[in-house]
Amino acid sequence: MAKSKSAGGSSTISKRVKARDQATLGKIVGLADDVTKKTFTGKEPIVSIPTRTKSNTIWNRKQRILQMGDNAAERQLFNLNQAKQFMQTMLHASGIKSLIEAEKTLSLRGMFYKGLHTVAGTKEKTFAAQDESDGILEDLEVSLGALREELHVFAKKAGTMVGNITIVDSGDEIDCRRMGSGGYAIPSIVEPEIIQFKKCDAKFVLHVEKNTVWSRFNEDRFWEEHNCILTEGGGQPPRGVRRLLKRLNEELGLPIYCLLDCDPWGHYIYSVIKQGSISLAFESQRLAIPDAKFVGIRAKDYKACELTDDVQIALNDTDIKRAKEIAAYPWFEGHKGWQKEIQAMLDNGFKMEVESLITKDISYVTETYVPERLKAKDWLE
Repeated sequence: MAKSKSAGGSSTISKRVKARDQATLGKIVGLADDVTKKTFTGKEPIVSIPTRTKSNTIWNRKQRILQMGDNAAERQLFNLNQAKQFMQTMLHASGIKSLIEAEKTLSLRGMFYKGLHTVAGTKEKTFAAQDESDGILEDLEVSLGALREELHVFAKKAGTMVGNITIVDSGDEIDCRRMGSGGYAIPSIVEPEIIQFKKCDAKFVLHVEKNTVWSRFNEDRFWEEHNCILTEGGGQPPRGVRRLLKRLNEELGLPIYCLLDCDPWGHYIYSVIKQGSISLAFESQRLAIPDAKFVGIRAKDYKACELTDDVQIALNDTDIKRAKEIAAYPWFEGHKGWQKEIQAMLDNGFKMEVESLITKDISYVTETYVPERLKAKDWLE
């Protein structure tokens, strides 16, 4: 429940944000200056963009996270295949500069429309669709070495939290113990200048895959009985949710437990939370949680929980191919527990959703399954 504004520390935060904005502006101006310098010296304007591909992703065994390599691709103005992307990059860089100078933010969708227009003398639009615009913004992140929030760009809200913690969001004090059935909507930007942790009694965080499962835990007040925080990310958790989980783990020392589906998608979601993702390897340091634990649902649960054939969802060829790809990830390849888990799912020939536990009892997952797993420390890492 929101309370009155809190001014504590706002001056320090404001100074830090202004210093960060000046640094980002300096990077954008530097990018423009480099293009201008090349133009006036008769050289072709070129922008270097680090490649966000699997081949340019490094598995850091010591830190247990994915990191981006040094490979980069050149974006040339006078190359017909690259000219449009070069223009889009400059266009969005200019838009970001104006946002920072105005001290305002825009959504990813807003940035798409801000840069959208028909090129003079043609029928060509600057962006064909938003995903084209989003990709250019990620290019700018990695090429400038600036995070999305530093570019004053945010994504739509796609996550929820409830539990034994009080936070301060943009100066408003919010008690996450009193958020009703809907919970606190986790914003896209959750950096310390936006979200501060005020009072936390929770002992751990339980992250579930979907809002439907989260609602069951919230309605049963699992967070109250087990003194924890409940979060969900609408399937693949967006950056805001992952960053908040990272901060809760790193700054408050809260263990992160993940309750996800028994399928390649659930396994991949856990992998992203734990090690980071290939496309966002440049952000792993602030997003990945190497100590996150997978509490289920597991392939063994079909027999262990005495479930019926009704919960079986047959694996298709795509599922099987994806499962084998995940098993070959360097961080899973040498892990006996995960090799056994993925093979057991393949041997079963079917996948299962967390909701399948409802066939036992409506509250079986909250009253029996998760409490027993946590008590027995029965999880995968």
